[in-house]
Amino acid sequence: QVQLVEFGGGLVQAGGSLRLSCTASGRTSSRYAMGWFRQAPGKEREFVATFIRSGGRTRYSDSVKGRFTISGDNAKNTVYLQMNSLKPDDTAVYYCAASTRNYISTFPRDYDDWGQGTQVTVSS
Repeated sequence: QVQLVEFGGGLVQAGGSLRLSCTASGRTSSRYAMGWFRQAPGKEREFVATFIRSGGRTRYSDSVKGRFTISGDNAKNTVYLQMNSLKPDDTAVYYCAASTRNYISTFPRDYDDWGQGTQVTVSS
């Protein structure tokens, strides 16, 4: 079992930046990938970015590519999501997730553990 806790959400104006962080505790050695998903009201949870802890491979959704950066600090069991040039369409609850699968996946079903979520609101 792994526990994930997110920090860093908030309210920001369009064009601004926020950095989310997610710290894992528990059996973190069995979690090879960590990712971020988001869910806006009335919409399904969607993939944002993912990070393979060994090797640092990353993947981004087309909607955030070039604006968001995912990175990790394995010593701290923490993954970050730096979000720049934020748009109102980025408004959602952002969830951190961890996976026992050692490959890139954009599907929520491939992630085993989830944080409680943090609200990001971008005003126009």
